Amino acid sequence: MISTFRNFAKSKIAGVFVFIIIIPFVFWGMGNMFNSGEINNIAKISKKNISTQDFMNYLNNSNISEKIIKENLDKNIIEELLSGLVSKNILDLEIENFNISISELILSQKIKSNKIFLDEKNVFQRVKYEKFLLSNNLSAVMFEQQIKNLELKKNLFDLIGGGTVSPELLTKNIYEDENKTLELEFFDLNSLYKKKEDFTDDEIEEFIKENEYQLKKEYIDFKYVELNPKNLVGLDEYNQKFFDEIDKIENKISDGQDFNTIINELNLITKNVKEFIPTSVKKEEEDKIYSMRNSSFDLIDNGNNFLLFNISKKYNRIPDLNNLQIKDDIKYLIYEKNKSSYVERILIEIQDKKIDDIKFAEMGNNNIEKIYTDSINDDKKFNNNSLKILYALPKNSFALASDKENNIYLVKKIGSKINKINEKNDKYLKFFDEQISFKKNEILSEYDKFLTDKYQVELNEKSIDIVKNYFK
Repeated sequence: MISTFRNFAKSKIAGVFVFIIIIPFVFWGMGNMFNSGEINNIAKISKKNISTQDFMNYLNNSNISEKIIKENLDKNIIEELLSGLVSKNILDLEIENFNISISELILSQKIKSNKIFLDEKNVFQRVKYEKFLLSNNLSAVMFEQQIKNLELKKNLFDLIGGGTVSPELLTKNIYEDENKTLELEFFDLNSLYKKKEDFTDDEIEEFIKENEYQLKKEYIDFKYVELNPKNLVGLDEYNQKFFDEIDKIENKISDGQDFNTIINELNLITKNVKEFIPTSVKKEEEDKIYSMRNSSFDLIDNGNNFLLFNISKKYNRIPDLNNLQIKDDIKYLIYEKNKSSYVERILIEIQDKKIDDIKFAEMGNNNIEKIYTDSINDDKKFNNNSLKILYALPKNSFALASDKENNIYLVKKIGSKINKINEKNDKYLKFFDEQISFKKNEILSEYDKFLTDKYQVELNEKSIDIVKNYFK
């Protein structure tokens, strides 16, 4: 609720208030915009009015130039800045509601402990403080008020997020669970898939029949010639004469000359291609022309050279199995489909508890390997998502896991061993801090929803338009 409005003038308002809070929020709620009422007020938060003059003062103190505001009126900069002012007022109301305050002594200590005002012996230097105020065009009162506001808001969020420190025992348990050593046995399912070369012609034809609509592709017949300095101007290097000739060819195409006429004038030999469709074997020139097949006759750039082509025929047909490369590509599709079906069947058997130690050993044959993982982040064999599943399973469980290359394995979790925690270890201390932040974020998110219900925000469209007109 602190950084943005939703549904404000149908625009997405950026988190303009992030610089004064610990974490960013989302301002999910907003009351109806009101059209009536005095133009002296630009917004209302429950019973509190925000005057147009308050908003103008806020703009003047935002350090955003009038030029920037003018240039971004159509990008809802006024709405974004207004969201910041409303957010600030909501926080002020909450600070008042909780009776949060900061004493002059604490404020003084905050300023005097700021590193930019300390000398090499960490002693506060009044001269540094005064120079800072002068260089930033600030008075002591203004700067101290800024520090006070930041501390009040920090104290508010500390209050709301207070008590979020995870109990030490719980944190230890989570850390131990994520950093225990797993003993795993596994084997690669690749050895159990039907090999691509083992699919028969009958199986291939049946697959094509079942998937005819998806497999039907557009074939083309065409002629083309590659244009380079050697065959166009008789030189081995690119020069202006070559590009002038390219321009002439483009002009001839624009004037309506056909492909054969241009080729005969240039005395070039064309390549004839029949029944072409791209395959897994790349053919740079032919593939490029195929990608441009919406144009039957054209001159296109192909790196340093040019391709002049003419497509004489386009037609749809099922794959030609007489083309060995196409046939091999179809076999690969069948292999992938068969592989997916097999993995799905194994997964169902795991869920139905039909895989036990005997079947695991039979399936793995002599290919079963063993591995020990150091933590839930130890991805030297299995990827992170698979590790999360394996760490959550009880011992003697079976699961499918994959590696970074998407190979699939059948895994048995033999057991696990808890490792002793070193509470002074940097890794543990970092984990402890992350647990605190995670819990605090959860609570502050709920607080955001609470503020949505607590405060009714209304905006005066007329006043907003007046402010916008001021900058036009």
